[in-house]
Amino acid sequence: MNKKIIFFDIDGTLLDHEKKVPATTKESIRELKEAGHIVAIATGRAPYHFEELREELGIHSYVCLNGQYVVHEGKPIYGNPLAQDALQQLTEQAVELDHPIIYAGSEAMKMNVTEHVHIDSSWGELKLAIPEYDPEYYLGRDIYQAIVFCTEDEEAAYVNRFEGRFDFVRWGPYGIDVLPSGGSKAEGIKQLIQLLHIDLEDTIAFGDYLNDLEMLAYVGHGVAMGNAPEIVKQAARHITRDVGQDGIKYGLRMLGLLGKEPQEIV
Repeated sequence: MNKKIIFFDIDGTLLDHEKKVPATTKESIRELKEAGHIVAIATGRAPYHFEELREELGIHSYVCLNGQYVVHEGKPIYGNPLAQDALQQLTEQAVELDHPIIYAGSEAMKMNVTEHVHIDSSWGELKLAIPEYDPEYYLGRDIYQAIVFCTEDEEAAYVNRFEGRFDFVRWGPYGIDVLPSGGSKAEGIKQLIQLLHIDLEDTIAFGDYLNDLEMLAYVGHGVAMGNAPEIVKQAARHITRDVGQDGIKYGLRMLGLLGKEPQEIV
């Protein structure tokens, strides 16, 4: 079997509904590495939000901030920051509409308000620390992703104004990721596999949500978790079980990467 590279999303994929890594997932990743395959992470999270997870699983190559920042074995190889002029305009519009913003760089994440109920509720579900207050953090610094907090109806004002400059990917009732136009996990994966000279057919990705759509459609074998919404499953080549039902192990066995293929295909 050719050496494969397998990318895993974090929330809802590597981490179960309790934000823990199932024992079968840890075991599966260890077996993949022992078989000579490359294991990487592809996430919307910033690098400082999954350091412990990388150490726990022994994974040091990753596509993060939804593809805008890529690291191979601990060394950055690609960055795609937001355009400063457009980010300034986005900030001015958000302030005018009373929508808080978080700015994510490669080393830290800051927000332009001291507190906000939408940030508290959204960040609480991710079990992440609330970013510190620094409304000028984006000035003169590479920002790879912004997060605007607004309702789905309010989102249209941003989409219409910044068409061709930014892409917007919703991840919760109030949170939307702001990415450079055309930026995605798929583009980050492309940068890494080109560096490693790995054929697209030898790439595999597991994901469960809207920011995984491009990734699952791009790789040779996209695998949607059983807990993914229907639109994500439709973008994937394969569908595995729920993350809480050993979905990673099942999916890898389904692809023939871990022992015998399971008899039933979800």
